[in-house]
Amino acid sequence: MRMIVRFGKRARLRFISHLDLQRFFQRALNRTGLPIAFSNGFNPHPVMAFGSALALGWTSEYEVIDVKLAEDVDALAAKEAMQAALPEDLPVLEVKMVGDRTPSMMPLVCAARYRIENSGVTQEMLDRFRQAETVMAVRKTKSGEKEVNIRPMAYEFALTEDGTLLAELSLTPENTLKPDLMVKALTGEIPEGMRIHRTSLLAEGERGRRIPLMEKL
Repeated sequence: MRMIVRFGKRARLRFISHLDLQRFFQRALNRTGLPIAFSNGFNPHPVMAFGSALALGWTSEYEVIDVKLAEDVDALAAKEAMQAALPEDLPVLEVKMVGDRTPSMMPLVCAARYRIENSGVTQEMLDRFRQAETVMAVRKTKSGEKEVNIRPMAYEFALTEDGTLLAELSLTPENTLKPDLMVKALTGEIPEGMRIHRTSLLAEGERGRRIPLMEKL
C-alpha cells in the first residue's frame, strides 16, 4: 500500500530548499508511528517520492508526497498522524491510499496552476502574448541555457481585478514553463517583490482535460 499526501508550504518556509524538505519529511515520517516501509542497505530511509520540486521562494497549496507503507492503514488515521508530525506551515490537506501498482505521481504531472502577485503584468501585455504564435525566451535546461518558444507552454492565463496573474503552465520533463520566466518574457524583468504560489498540480484527464493530480487516483 502507498499513502499519497497533499500538503502546503506556507510563506515562513518558502526559503527552505527541496533537499531540506526531503530530509525534514524523513524525520517527520519516523515520528508518525505509521508502518512506513524503509529501503534496504546500510542507511535505511523511508521509501518516498515527491510529485514535483517547488522552486526556492515559492509557496504552495498543492505539493504531493508518495510514501510506501508496510501495512494497510486507514486514510483518516494516516492524515491525523501526518498532521501531528508536521508543523502548521506544512499543512496536510488531503490523504489517499492507493495500491502498489498505482502509477507513480511525477510521470502523471503535465501542468500546474499558479497565482502570481506583484508581477507588473498588464492586460495589454497579456493580450499581446495571447495573440502571438511565438514568444522566445531563454530557458535553463540540464544541458545549459536554450532559447525556446514558450507560447505553446502557457495554456491559460488571466489577470484578476486586483492585478494578480493566474496562469496554467506546462510542467513536464520535456516542456516546463516556470511562471517567473513567463513574467520576464512579458515585462522584461522579474520584479523584486513578486510572489509565486502554486495552487494545483495537474494530470491528463478524459477528453484532453487537465484535472488536479489527486483526482487522477
